[in-house]
Amino acid sequence: MGDLLTHDEYKAIAAELQIPTQAFIDGSFRPAMSEKTFETVNPATGKVLANVASCSAEDVDFAVQKARDAFEDGRWSRLHPGERKEILIRLAKLIKRNARELAVLESLDSGKTIYDCENVDVPETIHCIKWHAELIDKIYDQVSPASDNHIAMIVREPVGVVGLVLPWNFPLLMLAWKIGPALAAGNSVIVKPAKETTLTALRVAELALEAGVPAGVFNVVPGGGSDVGEPLGRHMDVDMVSFTGSTETGRRFPHYSADSNLKEVTLEMGGKNPAVVLDDAENIDRVAAHIVNGAFWNMGENCSASSRLIVQRGIKNALLKRIVAHAREWPMGDPLNPENRVGALVSKAHFEKVSSYLEKGQSFLMGGTAKDGFVEPTIVDVADRNAKIVREEVFGPVLVVLTVESFEEAIALANDTEYGLAASIYTSNAKRAVRGARAIRAGTVTVNSFGEGDITTPFGGYKSSGFGGRDNGIHAHDQYTRIKTIWLDLTDDADEAVG
Repeated sequence: MGDLLTHDEYKAIAAELQIPTQAFIDGSFRPAMSEKTFETVNPATGKVLANVASCSAEDVDFAVQKARDAFEDGRWSRLHPGERKEILIRLAKLIKRNARELAVLESLDSGKTIYDCENVDVPETIHCIKWHAELIDKIYDQVSPASDNHIAMIVREPVGVVGLVLPWNFPLLMLAWKIGPALAAGNSVIVKPAKETTLTALRVAELALEAGVPAGVFNVVPGGGSDVGEPLGRHMDVDMVSFTGSTETGRRFPHYSADSNLKEVTLEMGGKNPAVVLDDAENIDRVAAHIVNGAFWNMGENCSASSRLIVQRGIKNALLKRIVAHAREWPMGDPLNPENRVGALVSKAHFEKVSSYLEKGQSFLMGGTAKDGFVEPTIVDVADRNAKIVREEVFGPVLVVLTVESFEEAIALANDTEYGLAASIYTSNAKRAVRGARAIRAGTVTVNSFGEGDITTPFGGYKSSGFGGRDNGIHAHDQYTRIKTIWLDLTDDADEAVG
């Protein structure tokens, strides 16, 4: 995205922003039918940014009706794949043209650092939408090996009206992860952004209309979970819901589906992800840098964060020394200051939740301080493997250190969790790396690095981390399409035309 600006320049941009505040339905901004609003707050300052339309089931009904109309008349679903591709590429270009505005808006609304918004979130959003756009006319249907008297075609069709429920930790990027494949497949979408972080989704919807996405195809309905999320999940005319967020909230959507029209549900939820460091790991300084990035990037508000360091005793002291040194290179403060790497937690409620894990008497190797919405990077050495801070997803900049004696103990401890989203293993032994990666029950396992793969690799979890589909890669399109068999009988004699 180019060079970062100065702190004062970012503040000047923030002061001039035009903040979207209304729902976006059927190609235009409109207030909630109740005319109610809710405050969206800058978590770094506590100041109100805007009053946003607080929608309800009535607004959901209207959005679903308009999305269904758009889907059934084919203005998008039956558009030539090449035309859909060109429109989504235009959207990617418009996001790039407005990248700085979106980065500042994202930082103000979420507490994320402008450093990450400029270098990670906005560029990856652009890349994601463009990648899925390019894939539209490159996924082929199939013909099965039927007899000479038959042709069996296996074709993909868009699901229909899709509800996309977003988390608050990566508002732009998770929007892209979902609208990229969903729109590419030809669906109409209704986006329910997190109440804490609504603004960038509204702006992207406006840009999508400018790019040529027809009215009714891309709708954004702001509001709370019970007011918008649940009605979307229970709606009889919504064909599927893709949810990313907490495991607690995600568990509700299969119930909503069962109680309504048995709509398809895909869930990507929480994690308590292990970083396993064996005593033969090489380049300890590099290992430490990866672990710090995994634990503290995005203030630890990341479902794939490396929140549990499982380290063999022989290498523990040397590794922790380097981890502490690297963590001190992550300054905390005003998110709009590009020198800062740690910003504010997303809300007062979440700040209080994370702070509750920082109890007196714990063995803090660094950090442990929480004040005014900010929690400094914290490292805790823990002996009790059943402690709350070990078992539960903190979702903040808190790294728990657990000591093991052997490879076998490390793998067993890595799997001793209800979650299974991501993991990493650090070792110079190739056999142990492969054995460990296979044995750890997680959707993504990285070797000698922290990461989630890239746009080409499927992302999702095992166990309480989710099910039903994968984000990213070609596999992401599977959850937004249905498979249909078309069987053609070619026999001449009608008496032989058995199916």
